[in-house]
Amino acid sequence: MTDDAFATHDAYESSEGEYALTTTPFDGRVAVDGDEYRVTVTMPTLDAAAEEPVEDVLENGWFETLSLRLEDAEGATRGDIDVPDPTVKQVGEEVRVEWVLVRADGTRAAEAAKALIEYAEGTYVEGIVPGYSYHSPVADLIASARTEGDGEGERGPMPL
Repeated sequence: MTDDAFATHDAYESSEGEYALTTTPFDGRVAVDGDEYRVTVTMPTLDAAAEEPVEDVLENGWFETLSLRLEDAEGATRGDIDVPDPTVKQVGEEVRVEWVLVRADGTRAAEAAKALIEYAEGTYVEGIVPGYSYHSPVADLIASARTEGDGEGERGPMPL
């Protein structure tokens, strides 16, 4: 399958030979190579997202928990597609998550990749540690998660 399913999908934009997902503020991309779809998400570390310094022990625990939670991403795809455990690495002030989907049809791969990237975003927001002030886009994601769906803009508690 070619990358036509990504090129015609309204949630992706072609960007530097890959497809960037436009539904999340994090850098979520898909590189297509024949029947292989490399799905990557780049997010800030907790310390990079926080306005105040974060102790190493907290940062390490947060990263370990995020990595473990991302292993459950397969359930987010809602499709008949094999999703291997992700590779999760901390590189400087970034967390890079990668899944490689193989032998999926393009349409299912495009939907699965979108679900995986959005799952990574949601998992990240769920793991935000209360008591810190955060830079954008994390501050914006927290504000969005706190806003209740009543249209009145009331704010709920910090997401857990």
